[in-house]
Order: sequence, then C-alpha cells, then structure tokens
Amino acid sequence: MTDPVFLCRLDEIDDPGSKGFEQIDGEKPFFIVRRGDGVFAYRNSCPHYGAPLDWKPDAFLSYEKDLILCSMHSALFNIDDGVCVDGPCPGQALEPLAVEIVGGGIYLPAA
Repeated sequence: MTDPVFLCRLDEIDDPGSKGFEQIDGEKPFFIVRRGDGVFAYRNSCPHYGAPLDWKPDAFLSYEKDLILCSMHSALFNIDDGVCVDGPCPGQALEPLAVEIVGGGIYLPAA
C-alpha cells in the first residue's frame, strides 16, 4: 500500500477555480476544481474527442466559473458530476478521480 500523494493546499486554488496536474504517481493528466470547501477531480480528457480540456495551464472553467469547459469544442460539464450539459457530447461524462482533503491539503488517496 502506498501513502497518499500531496497535490496542493486547498487555499492555493481560487474559489471557484481549477488546477491541472501532469502524470503523478502513475495517474494520467488530471485536474481538480474547487468550489467552496469541496474539490472534484477528473482526467484531463474530453469524452467527445479525447483532447485535453484546458487551453492554458489551470484554465478548466467557463468564463462564469460555474461549469467545466472543453477548450477544443466548447462542451460544458457540471462541476459536481462531470456530466456534459451542452456541446457535442450531451449526457457523456468526464472520468472522475478520487481525491481527499486532509488538514487543508488535497491528496490522491493511498492505493
């Protein structure tokens, strides 16, 4: 069993805001979205095309910061469940990734 992997502190991400990560601890690129004291994590791959969602580092949210935006095709996804609500892949969802908040830090859980 491996130890949890520290990603960043919750207060290092705007509220609402997002942060991307390259391959860490064997995981494919992913991102986290902060909303209040909660975080949601997804693989950085659009279900429609397989392309990364961000158009620049850490830019995963719509202008209003209320939805996740795919920069390739402008698909919009709910923050809390990753389901596409507008664009070319309605009803499809981003692949979730488990993360946890411990003592103000965001971690990939122990395997």
